[in-house]
Amino acid sequence: MMNIGMHKKQRGLTLIEIMIALLLGLIITAGMIQVFSSTRQSNRVHDAIARMQETGRMALEVVARDVRMADFWGCAADIANVTNNLNTAGTGFIDFGTGGILGTDGGGLVPDTLVLRSGINRGILIQPPFGPATSADVTLPTSNGLSQGDIVLISDCENADIFQITNADPDSTGLIGHDTSNAVEPGNVNITDPGCAGANAHCLSKVYAADANVFGTQEVSYAIATGSEGEPALFRNGLEFLDGVENLQILYGEDTDGDFVANYYVPANQVVDMLQVISIRFAVVVRSAADRLTDGANQTYAVLGTNVTAGDTRLRQVYTSTVTVRNRL
Repeated sequence: MMNIGMHKKQRGLTLIEIMIALLLGLIITAGMIQVFSSTRQSNRVHDAIARMQETGRMALEVVARDVRMADFWGCAADIANVTNNLNTAGTGFIDFGTGGILGTDGGGLVPDTLVLRSGINRGILIQPPFGPATSADVTLPTSNGLSQGDIVLISDCENADIFQITNADPDSTGLIGHDTSNAVEPGNVNITDPGCAGANAHCLSKVYAADANVFGTQEVSYAIATGSEGEPALFRNGLEFLDGVENLQILYGEDTDGDFVANYYVPANQVVDMLQVISIRFAVVVRSAADRLTDGANQTYAVLGTNVTAGDTRLRQVYTSTVTVRNRL
C-alpha cells in the first residue's frame, strides 16, 4: 500500500516545473529567432554588396572604354584638321567640331553629365577611282556594313571630313554618296565650297586617295535619371543602362604645359580648354535596392574627396577610376 501511494504522488508535473519548461522554451525560441534574424540580415547585406559590386564594375568598365576611345579621328589625329559637313539646322546634328570631350557640372554633389565623341571601328580603306572631284562618291569594297543615314568619318594623315551617307545602297554598291538632298537627317551642307557644282552636289574638303579610310562615328552621353523601377539609374545615350547608380561625379585632368601630364583635376565648369583634357577621373555611387541594411545608422562615404552622409539606411559603395584619353597623347 505504501509503494502504491508513493508512485501516485510522482505522476504529472507541478506548476513550477511547467513554468520552468516554458521559460526554457522561450529562451531557446528567442535564441533561434535571433540567429535567424541575424542570418537573414547578413544574407541581405551580402546580396546587396554583390549586386552593387557587379553594377560598379560594369559602370567602370564601359565608361572607361568610351573615355579611352574619345577624340579618335583616324590618322588626322587633331579635331582641328576635321571638317564637319553635317547640316547644323538638321535634326540630329552633332557638333563634332567642339571636340571629343564635353561635360556639365551638376554643382556640389548633384550628378554630372559626360559626352564623348569619336570615330569608331578599324576603318575601311577606300578604293579607286579617287575623285576626280571633291563632290564625287567615295568608293569602298562591297559588303562594307554601311547604310543610308550613317554618319561617317573619312580620314588620311592630313585631313578628315565627317558627313552623312545619302544614297540607299552603300553596302551592295560600295559607293558612298554625300549630297545635300533631304533624303536623310541632319543631312550635309557645303561648308568648304558653297558653290559646289551639280544638282544636290556636296564637296568634301579634298579628294581623298588610297591612304584614306572610312570610319563610323559615335556620340556617347552619360547622365543620371530615374529608371523604369522608379530608382536612380545610369543612362547611356538616353537609355537606361545600369539601375541603382545614384550619382556620377567627374573631374577633368587638364594638361596646360604640353607635357602630357595632367596639371590638375577640376569639374567641367572650371576647365580652361576641353581640348587640353588628357584624362578623366570619375566616380559612380551605387546604392542597394533594399533599405534597412545599415543597422539604423546612416552611412557616411566619400566621393572624390567629399564626405557624404546618406539620407536613408540603404548601403552605398563608391567606385572611382582615372582614365587617360589615349588619342590625345
